[in-house]
Order: sequence, then C-alpha cells, then structure tokens
Amino acid sequence: MTAVSLGRRALLAFALALGLGASAHAACSEGPQSLRSEPMEIVTRRGLAHLMVEIADTPKTREIGLMCRPRLAPNRGMLFDFKQVQTVAFWMKNTLIPLDMVFIGADGRVVNVAHEARPLDETPIYSAAPILGVLEIAGGRAADLDIEPGDQVRERIFGR
Repeated sequence: MTAVSLGRRALLAFALALGLGASAHAACSEGPQSLRSEPMEIVTRRGLAHLMVEIADTPKTREIGLMCRPRLAPNRGMLFDFKQVQTVAFWMKNTLIPLDMVFIGADGRVVNVAHEARPLDETPIYSAAPILGVLEIAGGRAADLDIEPGDQVRERIFGR
C-alpha cells in the first residue's frame, strides 16, 4: 500500500508518489517490512474491537505499508501515522491482499472507511477529510467489526 499526502501541491505530491512505486516494488524483493507493534482499541456500536497494529510512521515505512504480504491475520493491521493532519490518498500497487482502510481524524474519530480495496489496483483511495492516521486491516474486517464513521479509535497517536 502506498500512501500519498495531498495538500496545496496535491498534483505534484501524487505524481511524485507514482514515481516512488518503482522503489516500493524493489522493496518487495527484500520481503515484507517488519515494524514495531502496539495495541489498539476501536469503540464501535457493538463494543470494543481489540487489534495489534504495526506502526508505519516514516516516509519509507508509509510508502511500503502492507505491500508484499501474502496474508494478514484477522486482528492485526497497520496504522499509518502522518504526524500532522492532512488529506491523503492510498493505492494498492504491489499489495497482494484485499484491505479495508479506516481513515482517522486527529481526535481519534473514524472519518471514513474504504472497504475491500482491490489488490494491485492503482486507483487512488482518498480520505474524506483531513486525517492524522489510517488503519489498514484485512479486507472485510471493518464490516465484521462494524467500524463506521464516528467510531472512536484508542491509540497513543490520537492522545489515548
């Protein structure tokens, strides 16, 4: 999964991200990246969902994301920490499994959810508003857990 930050220079940033795809593809030859993991909770209308998430908080780790992974356990995911609030777009180039993307505001509230992003698809998937983080989980898990806009994410980057 490649993350692209969009701002005043959205077109330039997106064009740059497209060019970075080659380096991300080269990273797949080294295998999936391994990142530190932290616990996360999401308060949904059904109760608490408990996940263990890897933290992608540098430009390189956000660029590679979950690329090259042949599977993702049901209660695992990756949290992209953008360090500042911004509008972002993701794509699925070099990503082998379907993913759900949960876009999260600075207050920890879910802004929007993109369900079942298709593997290897280069179509941009945008946040509906400026966000601080994005959670990627296995495709279909957001529906299984009833994650919806307005739900509260509890994780340290959101001050919880």
